[in-house]
Amino acid sequence: MSTDIHIRIEGRAGRITLNRPDALNAVTHEMCLAIEEALMAWEGDPAIALLVIDGTGERAFSAGGDLMQMYETGTRGDFGYGRRFWADEYRMNRRMFEFPKPVVTFLHGFTMGGGVGVGCHGSHRIVCEDSQIAMPECGIGLVPDVGGSLLLARAPGRVGEYLGVTGTRMGPGCAIFAGFADYYIPRADWPRLIGVLCETGDWDAVDRSALPPPDSPLAAMQADSFALYLPSAVSRDYVSNIARAIRLAFADPFIVSGQSVTLGISDGIVIAPEDADTMHKLFRHAELALRQVRTDTGSGFRYFSPRLNRVARGKYMLEAELRDAVANREFKTHFQPKIDFQTGQVVGAEALARWVRPNGKIISPNTFIPLAEETGLVTQIGEQVLEAACESARIWMQEGFNATV
Repeated sequence: MSTDIHIRIEGRAGRITLNRPDALNAVTHEMCLAIEEALMAWEGDPAIALLVIDGTGERAFSAGGDLMQMYETGTRGDFGYGRRFWADEYRMNRRMFEFPKPVVTFLHGFTMGGGVGVGCHGSHRIVCEDSQIAMPECGIGLVPDVGGSLLLARAPGRVGEYLGVTGTRMGPGCAIFAGFADYYIPRADWPRLIGVLCETGDWDAVDRSALPPPDSPLAAMQADSFALYLPSAVSRDYVSNIARAIRLAFADPFIVSGQSVTLGISDGIVIAPEDADTMHKLFRHAELALRQVRTDTGSGFRYFSPRLNRVARGKYMLEAELRDAVANREFKTHFQPKIDFQTGQVVGAEALARWVRPNGKIISPNTFIPLAEETGLVTQIGEQVLEAACESARIWMQEGFNATV
């Protein structure tokens, strides 16, 4: 194996270390193939509980893809190398995104372009005080690639458009705000954390190690949320009354440029120390409660409960199973007939997606459809259902039954 990348198993962890520090760990074609081979070998290995991905050197996790050979071959009129590189790289990026186990990435220094494809599709993406993340492809005439367009599309508000067009570098606070990273942990703490992950396979160790991220200028630009700290709260009733008073203060419409604007207020509430013993958990649990409010009613307030943590963990596991189901074509198409009430004849059928696990268990559409819409998998599920519906319609027409689906 090339010395440009170090792939091995340490304890419960599959380890991938980018090892081209003199080239800022730029990702080569051979490195992409090696990473994909490791992902394929480890995804079904019960001895591997999680993946740990990092880079050597002081300056970068990975400053991008190695474009030198692509440039040299392209200027000679040989575009085959570039096509193979990108096809293999993007396939690896997708496999990383859909990997069914936790992927913990340590993103120090520069993480750009191809480095984002390796480091920012994991489940536990860690930044530190010197992290700088960007998608600068527009600067060289490309669109943001390696799955970066998906990350930009999921950024809050129109931040993704701004980052994609300008290639602005995000520090640790902005990277977390924009959805390119999840945790802020000082770099000095990384060796100890990696040791714990390898020894135990316990990805909750990441949560326990995380600190509140630095301020984010991008978040200040959005300015659609705030935190309220109540050190003298004496009871839940007291806190609930404060939440109601805030909502009441925003109940009347505001006049902006002559237009009436009404704001909806949602509150996630967490009580310390019983609900959280660190600042990071305090904000994380408040965010979980806030998300549940928005899911349930769209406005109002809700207190954090341990059930929300279980819901979040269950959702993570369900998403991994859903991605497997799409890849394994576990969705069955059922048909609900449409009846002409005047003639009593079947004139058509509505195609319905049903998820049937290999063990025969049926997952309710109310459970998987919202998650499929949130993750974008609904498009692939729809394509599979449409394919099955068209095939059934073809068979029906051959048998002389003319109906729409």
